[in-house]
Amino acid sequence: MNISKKIIWLTCMLCVAVSLHAADIYVEQNSNNITGNGSMERPYNALEDAIRHARELRRLNDPSISEGINIWIKKGIYFPAQTIRLRPEDSGTPESPTRIRSIAGDKVVFSGGRKISGWTKLGKHRDIPSAVARHIYVADAPKVGGKRVNFRQLWVNDKKAIRAESHGDLELPRILNWDFDKQTAIIPNVFNGFKLTEGMEFFIHQWWAIAQLRVKNAVVHKDSIEVYFHQPESKIQSEHPWPKPWLSKESGNSAFRLVNALQFLDKPGEWFLDEDEEKVYYYKRDDEDMEQAQVIFPYLETIVQLEGTLEDPVSHIQVEGVSFSHAAWFRPNTHGHVALQAGMYFHEAYKLDRPGTPDKAGLENQAWVGRPASAVVLKNTSYVQFQRCTFSRLASTGFDFYEGNFRDRLEGNIFYDIGGNAVLIGKFSDDQFEAHLPYEPQDEREVTREIVVRNNLIHNTANEDWGAVGIGAGFVQGVDISHNDISDIAYSGISLGWGWTPTVNVMKNNTVERNRITRYGKFMYDVAGIYTLSAQPGTKIRENEIDSIYVSPYAHIPDHWFYLYTDEGSAYMDVSDNWFPENKILKNANGPGVIWENNGPEADRTAFNTGLEKPFRDLLKWKETVKDGYTFNQYVPFTKPVFVQVHDKQQSLSKDGLASFAKTQGIAHPQIYAWGDYMLLKTDDEHAKKLTSAMLANYPQLTVNMFNDVFYTFDRQYCENQEEAEEVDFVLLTAQLVEDENKQKEYFEYHEKQFEEWPEVAAGFCQADFQEVLLYRSGRQLLLYISFPKGKDFAEIDTLTTKDNPRVVKWNQLMSTYQEGVPGTAANETWIFYKR
Repeated sequence: MNISKKIIWLTCMLCVAVSLHAADIYVEQNSNNITGNGSMERPYNALEDAIRHARELRRLNDPSISEGINIWIKKGIYFPAQTIRLRPEDSGTPESPTRIRSIAGDKVVFSGGRKISGWTKLGKHRDIPSAVARHIYVADAPKVGGKRVNFRQLWVNDKKAIRAESHGDLELPRILNWDFDKQTAIIPNVFNGFKLTEGMEFFIHQWWAIAQLRVKNAVVHKDSIEVYFHQPESKIQSEHPWPKPWLSKESGNSAFRLVNALQFLDKPGEWFLDEDEEKVYYYKRDDEDMEQAQVIFPYLETIVQLEGTLEDPVSHIQVEGVSFSHAAWFRPNTHGHVALQAGMYFHEAYKLDRPGTPDKAGLENQAWVGRPASAVVLKNTSYVQFQRCTFSRLASTGFDFYEGNFRDRLEGNIFYDIGGNAVLIGKFSDDQFEAHLPYEPQDEREVTREIVVRNNLIHNTANEDWGAVGIGAGFVQGVDISHNDISDIAYSGISLGWGWTPTVNVMKNNTVERNRITRYGKFMYDVAGIYTLSAQPGTKIRENEIDSIYVSPYAHIPDHWFYLYTDEGSAYMDVSDNWFPENKILKNANGPGVIWENNGPEADRTAFNTGLEKPFRDLLKWKETVKDGYTFNQYVPFTKPVFVQVHDKQQSLSKDGLASFAKTQGIAHPQIYAWGDYMLLKTDDEHAKKLTSAMLANYPQLTVNMFNDVFYTFDRQYCENQEEAEEVDFVLLTAQLVEDENKQKEYFEYHEKQFEEWPEVAAGFCQADFQEVLLYRSGRQLLLYISFPKGKDFAEIDTLTTKDNPRVVKWNQLMSTYQEGVPGTAANETWIFYKR
């Protein structure tokens, strides 16, 4: 017996000694014992055979299994022909569990992929420039079962390759417009010799989710291209209101790129599958030897599935020390991918002509969603454990507690290089259940309950579907999400809840404690380290540490990021003692009973023991450093009032209608002012951004402006008597600057220097007892806010600004040369007052 075999033998003997009365079954890759019996000398070649062996031992109630069954797997990469399934007949018992384990120190990988070999240098190619062609290697497109596979991912020596794309992650251009009637995107022609080819896809960033659309046609119009899409995604993309393509002069339109065309194969690490020519092309990286490289594409969507029934769940299975890699997700090939949130994709979604559903009177849209594929799926299970496993190099979700899970445990695992969500937990709104309805099944066994997700390292996930999350929990009960380390996520770290409803439903008594969440929001905003939805009585979110939100280059609202975010319907939960460096949170349309205590920089994080507990900190070696080109946000709080203006020429929206809509966006007591066709709503910075984006989505026929850019501020610090009034009233006025850009620049320069060169203006404000004067701008339009002691008549005190003060008269005359009335004012009107 050689030394290596002796070590394996001794290791196995030690393991067996621990459980003398357990049955031991062995699996070894590429075993020559075709008729193996599962012994150490004659191991099975496939895990499926070992599972069948264990099943037979249980069926016959073999005495060897009194203390369980151990399935020992020797090192190697295993490529199962189909999804490995464990059924109720494979269940263990509390006294006799089934344990699936790698032998200590051995790396065991179950791959859903297949290898591609036979790579050769390309040489010349009619559609590839010679400067690029010399770096390209080519192989025959792979077949499985005699059929070509239209795969979407590729890994070379365990490093993810990039599907040929027009622009990299940090260099996306912006769409020019979106024609919702024609269901087309209008994009700039920023391509070198653009050519439409079959299989081309369109990737678009929209608010908090992305869409991947199959391109049907593209019409070039000089400097622009109008892009048409295949159904069903074309209709869904243009009909659904949340989230949709973003169009904004202030922050830029939605970012996009084109994907999957040979013309885009021009950078190291990119690849392209030519289905017509039945070839795979790869642009070699400098450190790769394609004759020796291991190249794997994903083929199986689910590698392992444990599925029982409500009456007979799969129970008492333990999986330890095993890796799962190279799972696929093919649906975008045939249906595109238009996501609502957390990777859940639309089957159908549209805006309601007449708002309102039985649960939400103001609901203006409906949606039915599907759930992305996962490498490992648990459905109707109990007391199942996955420990010290690795989930990496996956196209979509890593691990999914699909439904009907009870007291399962996911602990000490690594999630790395995941295209979508790392972990999903519990029921979301499946296709037969509208996404905004509260979930309350008649049979509680359908509900995922008392699951533990603890001490897992989650890093570099949501790297394809940017709207996916680290850990996403839907309608769950008593779930414990604690001591996880989550980093490098394109969207939110932990998302808890579903339904957007304040109605009490099946969700309750969940715990999110002592997680460390950093480096998130890399691309998508409306984001948080921890995000919640809907009523969850008894839920506790405590002692978490949240930090370092990426600066997204494409955010629809650049500072719409948060550490904690309790979104629509969040109710009856305790959010306390969470640490984050600045008080940047959002409570949006919350229900009652949300306790907020001691959150922010004042919380004592040294007492929390957040992140991985000591026995699992060795997993931190998987974390990579921040890549070049990425930076992090620093929060500067905006404490002034913010205003949202609606210009409604057709008067299609009443003040009551605006107030009702504002309430749905979390503004409990809307303050609305009006003049002519204009309505102005006063709120705070975060709610103004939320309302503005919602108005743009739901009322595209209206002109919506947000005033949060204050370029001039006067307050009592400029007065001898700096005492501030206890109560104030205020007036709101608006005008606009003339179109001359040079004059606009002069106007702003005058205001920058006013306190030094025109001090009499501030003196006049002091004499009138003005408390604060704020001047906002939005494009050319100006908004003037003046506060003064409550009970005083503004018309009277305003005259005091010019009393015995001729320089103020001169200032007013000078400024009038730069100003004019907004559309709708009379010829002799400039500043007009909004009225409450």
